[in-house]
Amino acid sequence: MDIRAVIMAGGTGTRFWPLSRKKKPKQFLPIVSDKTMIEETAHRLLAKIPSNNIYTIATFEQTQVIRDLLPDLPEENLLVESQGRNTAPALTLATAWIYLQNPKAVMAAFPADHMIKDAPLFLKKLEAGATAAAKGENLITFGIPPSYPETGYGYIQFSPENPLNFQDEPFFQVQEFKEKPEYEQAKNFLEEGNYFWNSGMFIWQADIFAQKLEKHAPLMFTYWQKILDALKNKDDAKIASIYEEIPSISIDYALMEKAEGVLMGKGTFGWSDVGAWSSLADIWPKDKEGNAQRGESIIIDSQNCLLYNPHKLTALIGVKDIIVVDTEDALLITQKSLDQKVKQIVEKIKQEGKVEYL
Repeated sequence: MDIRAVIMAGGTGTRFWPLSRKKKPKQFLPIVSDKTMIEETAHRLLAKIPSNNIYTIATFEQTQVIRDLLPDLPEENLLVESQGRNTAPALTLATAWIYLQNPKAVMAAFPADHMIKDAPLFLKKLEAGATAAAKGENLITFGIPPSYPETGYGYIQFSPENPLNFQDEPFFQVQEFKEKPEYEQAKNFLEEGNYFWNSGMFIWQADIFAQKLEKHAPLMFTYWQKILDALKNKDDAKIASIYEEIPSISIDYALMEKAEGVLMGKGTFGWSDVGAWSSLADIWPKDKEGNAQRGESIIIDSQNCLLYNPHKLTALIGVKDIIVVDTEDALLITQKSLDQKVKQIVEKIKQEGKVEYL
């Protein structure tokens, strides 16, 4: 198989403010290890896919950073968007680029900023998913078995009966994609057992993607055709103009929710989207009171806190379940349970015009 991997690196990482900023968002930070998250992602893929078959897609400014972080990738594999327009435009552009090289190539798309603990199992399932994509008119995704009723993720409802097996891995027919639920609905999803978290990973054959667009997402297919023509003519200005009008929509809404023949593999490879500061409490080492930290600290009578303050001593007394993030120009303190609202802080900063903090 001709397998190509696309790393989606255009996110803004607003929930990791104040460490994550516009010029250096989450995927370009060493959050889970001493490597940046995009380096971790690329390194994981390189064990199965050669560097000349790995691509990134991001804005021009982000691509400048990627070039320094991933110098082994060919220059022409660093695909540039004129502006961030969500995953449907990004994956349409990336698939079109690969389609022009080989319509039968299998493209596997992954976010740049997810953590996977069991890389060998991930690569085994990736190869099985690529086989599933190559052997039929299927779009492949991975669902994550839920461990608690998370309301911040979308869910995939699937049929547990009669899975299709590829390389000894079962793939299940997807019945429906569900939006982020309320807490009680999320509890029901867990009880029913056939709802998994949506990982945001996708695998398809390039020409099958085009066929699915034409049948199930005709508006996006018109942009697919325009992008193909612009790529053939090496017309970057035309692509930029297409990006001015293409709908800013996720690939889930644009295609996956509408298409037939969507299969889900079980993502049992230790996945985390590292979506907010609180998620690091399960990744960073903890003391006996459940406190996780980066930086020097003295902690008295405090439990289950998360600290990021590598440049000065942090002292805590008599607090619990809080997050403290101190950077050179900003300090964040929040209850762990409210860290999803960090995004609202970023919006407030925008509204108040304090751009130096973005």
